Amino acid sequence: MAIVQELAPPGALPDYITHPRQINRSTVIYWSVLVVTLVLVLAPILPIVYQSFIDRPLYDSGQVLTLQNYKDLFASEQLRKVLFNSFVFASITTLIAQSLGAFFAVLIGRTDLPCRSFFGSMLLWPLFISHLVLAFGWFLAYGSAGFMTLFVKSYLGTDPWTLYSLTGMSIIAGISQVPLALLYCLGSAALADPSLEDAARSCGAKPLRTLWSITLPLLLPSILYGGVLNFTAALEMLSIPLIFGEPAGISFFTTFLFTQGLSAPKPNYGLVGTAAVLLLAIVMVLVFLQGRMLRNSRRFVTVGGKATRPRPFKLGALRWPAFLLVGGYVLLFIVFPIGVLGLRACVNFLTPLIPFWEMMTPEYFEEVFSLEITRRAIINTMFVSIGGAAIATGFVALIALIVHRSDFRLRRQLEYLALFPRALPGLIAGIGFFYAVVFLPLGWMRNTILILVVAYTMRYIPTGFGALSPSLMQIGPDLDRSARVMGADWWTSMRVVILKLMTPALFTCFTLLFVHFFKEYSTALFLFAPGTEVIGTALIQFWVQGEMGRVAALSFVQIIFTVVFIAAMRRAFGVKIYG
Repeated sequence: MAIVQELAPPGALPDYITHPRQINRSTVIYWSVLVVTLVLVLAPILPIVYQSFIDRPLYDSGQVLTLQNYKDLFASEQLRKVLFNSFVFASITTLIAQSLGAFFAVLIGRTDLPCRSFFGSMLLWPLFISHLVLAFGWFLAYGSAGFMTLFVKSYLGTDPWTLYSLTGMSIIAGISQVPLALLYCLGSAALADPSLEDAARSCGAKPLRTLWSITLPLLLPSILYGGVLNFTAALEMLSIPLIFGEPAGISFFTTFLFTQGLSAPKPNYGLVGTAAVLLLAIVMVLVFLQGRMLRNSRRFVTVGGKATRPRPFKLGALRWPAFLLVGGYVLLFIVFPIGVLGLRACVNFLTPLIPFWEMMTPEYFEEVFSLEITRRAIINTMFVSIGGAAIATGFVALIALIVHRSDFRLRRQLEYLALFPRALPGLIAGIGFFYAVVFLPLGWMRNTILILVVAYTMRYIPTGFGALSPSLMQIGPDLDRSARVMGADWWTSMRVVILKLMTPALFTCFTLLFVHFFKEYSTALFLFAPGTEVIGTALIQFWVQGEMGRVAALSFVQIIFTVVFIAAMRRAFGVKIYG
C-alpha cells in the first residue's frame, strides 16, 4: 500500500484505497442499512419472545418473568390437536403439490404437449392471487353450498364431496401450492442432461419408461427442496384453515393464534406469544433445512460444459389425452373457482337451479366503489403496494449492493440478516409488530398505514433480495472498479454505473413486491384499525358478517387490479416474473 501511494501522484488514488478505514459517505450508508435491517428484523421478534416469558400483557405494569405460559401451552390438550392437525395438513398439502408440480413440469418442460406455453402460464396464476381469494373461490364453487356441489348433488341426491375436513382442506391448499413446486421442477426438467435419456433410449427403453426411470429421479432434488418450502407455507397458511376449518371445529396453529389473539373477547397474550414462539422455532428449523439442502445441491449437477438441449419426448397417442387432462385441471381448479367468484359478484343469489342471468345485479360492484370501508381499503392497498413496494425496492437494492459489491466487513452478516424473515410467518410478523408498537418507542406508528409498509417491507426483504441478486452478480466487477479508480466513491459508482445497469431487475423487483404487498392480509390482521383497512382485512370482515356478495365483488376487483398491473408492467418495461 505504501509503495502504491508513493508512486501515485497526489489525489490520483481514491479514498477507499488510501484511507480504507476512514468514516465517509459509503461507511455511513453501510452502517445505516445494517442498523435499519437489524431493527426491522428484531422489532417483531423480541416483543413476542418477551411476552412469552411474562405473566401479563406487555402494556400492563408489574410484569413478572415466568415459565407458566410454556407450561400451560404444552399441557394443553388443544395444542396437541393443533400440532397434529397442522402437520397432517402440511404433509398432505405438500404431497399433493409436489406430485402434481412434478407431473406438470415433465409434461410442459419435457414433452410435445400441445399449448405447453399457455398451460405453463395458466398453472402459475395462483401465485399472483391471494390464498384468501382462492379460498373464497373454492368455497363458492365446491363448498357445501357451492355451485358445482349443488349441481352434482341434484343428480346424485347426496353430497359428492366435502371440503370441511383435513383431506378436503389439504386438496385446496395443495392445488394452490402447485405453482411453487412447478417452478422448481420446471427448471430442473429443462436442464436435465439429455445424454442420460439418450442412453436409456439406446437400450430400448420406451418414452414413458425413460421418463419414470431417468427424468423423474433427476427431479428429486427440486421435488425435495420445493417440498420443504411447501410444507413451511402450509404450516403458515391461515385462509383455508380459517374458512373451512373453523366452521368444522378443526384448529390449526394459525387459526389458534388468530382466534386466541384477535377474535377472543379477552385475548390471552401470553399464550399467543408462546404459541407464536413455538411456530417460529419450527419454521426456523425448516428454513435451516432448506439452506442445507441448497448448499449440497452440487451433488445433483447433471449439466456439464457441453452445450446440449434436451429433446422433447413424443407422447404419441397420449398427446391429446394429456392435453385434455391438463386443460381439465386448469379449467376446474383455476379458471372455474375464479369464474364463479366473479359470477357471484354479479348476482343476488347463485345456484345451478335458477338461471344466473335472471339474478343479475350490479349492486355489489356498486357497493365496492361506494361504501366507505371498501373505497378506503382499495386506496390504502394501492398506497401500501405502490409506495411500499417502491420504498422496499430501494432499500433491498441497497442491501444487495452492499452484500455483493462492497468491501463492508459485515456484509455476510447483513446477508444472513436480510434472509432471516423467510422464517417469519406473516401472522407472527403482524403479532410481533403489534407488540412492538407497545413494547418499543413506536407508538406514533400505531393505527397508521406506515406500520403496514414497515411490516410488509421486513417480511419481503428476502423476496426482493432474491430478485435482485442474480442480476447484480451478472454485472462484471470491472465496471464499478473503473469508476472508483477514477476517483468516485462507492455510492457514486453504484448510483451512476451499477444501478443503471440493474434497471430491468429493479422493475422486476418492484413488480414482484407490488404483487406480494397487494395480496398480503395475514400480516395486517393485527395491525389495521378503522381507517387503515386493506383489501384483505376488509374481505375477512365481510366474511365474518356473511356478506358473500361483497366478498366476491371485492375479491374480483383485487384480481382485476393484479392482472392489469402485471400486464402493464410487462408491456411497458418487459417485466417477467416467476419465469
